Amino acid sequence: MKIRETRKASKARKERAANAASAARENEVRKDSLYAWVLAARPKTLSAALSPVAVGCALAVWAGCFKPVPAILCALFAVLMQIASNFINDYVDFEKGCDGEDRLGPRRACAQGWITPRKMKIGTAVVLVLALCAGLPLAYFGGENMLSVAMLCLIGAYAYSAGPYPLGPKGFGDLLVVIFFGIVAVGFTFYVQSNVWTPQATLCGLAVGFCIDLLLTVNNYRDCEQDRASGKKTLIARFGKDFGLRFYLGLGGFACTFALMLIPHGLKWAGLFPVLFLVPHFMTWMKIGSIREGRALNACLGETSRNIVIFSALLAVGLLVDAAAKLH
Repeated sequence: MKIRETRKASKARKERAANAASAARENEVRKDSLYAWVLAARPKTLSAALSPVAVGCALAVWAGCFKPVPAILCALFAVLMQIASNFINDYVDFEKGCDGEDRLGPRRACAQGWITPRKMKIGTAVVLVLALCAGLPLAYFGGENMLSVAMLCLIGAYAYSAGPYPLGPKGFGDLLVVIFFGIVAVGFTFYVQSNVWTPQATLCGLAVGFCIDLLLTVNNYRDCEQDRASGKKTLIARFGKDFGLRFYLGLGGFACTFALMLIPHGLKWAGLFPVLFLVPHFMTWMKIGSIREGRALNACLGETSRNIVIFSALLAVGLLVDAAAKLH
């Protein structure tokens, strides 16, 4: 028992030291520097952009229609759209005065003065143009409908944080994550390579979407009281932290359930492998419940990002194993 407690204390000290080192580096950020833009892009969130593309590509391998060029274009479009969404959120929250000194999450570029609001707007426009440069050629592979999908993604990135009725703060963020980071990202990555939509694509999209929503959930759990004070109506701000804990645990269960539903569709290992994700997922859930509040929850943000990668990797590997089984 003492050894276990000593290990926990040692791990906690290491996490505090890592957080202190990170904060020290952030304090040294030069205005409008490359490092400032990297921080504004929020690298830890990029797993949410690449994971669904990886799963969509693995599904294409299973279906025997993998094409590297559209796969790369999908990855570029997804990453650039995620960065643009982060920039928009950074700018809008600064304009609304949401990022004060009491902010619990990672620091924001505009609020800290690392990047001026004007340059953030310009940077957002540049990233969106680059995203379109990656997305528009997908029409060659997936037809003119891909132009509509690209424009829908642009509108979704903007409407999440900005506009007359920002959907994220109104409680629709979780739904948008499942749709855009799950069904759209996985399904259309597969579609531009296969030119068909299948039940397997829908199930993979739902599985990944519910898993990626864990990232938004731990953010909203940490910021629950601040969101209430600022008038945001996320699900956890509406229903409380106890609901948030159950919701976080349940999302992982739903993700695995949709993966298991692949088994009747000829994807045995793709259905079974993701169940292993429940081990780190449960451990992170326990950690969130023990911390409850404060900046210490940011460590759980990193763990959740890691767990998303684990889930997506297990699902993708399962698809590849099923693909190999088809050859024998």
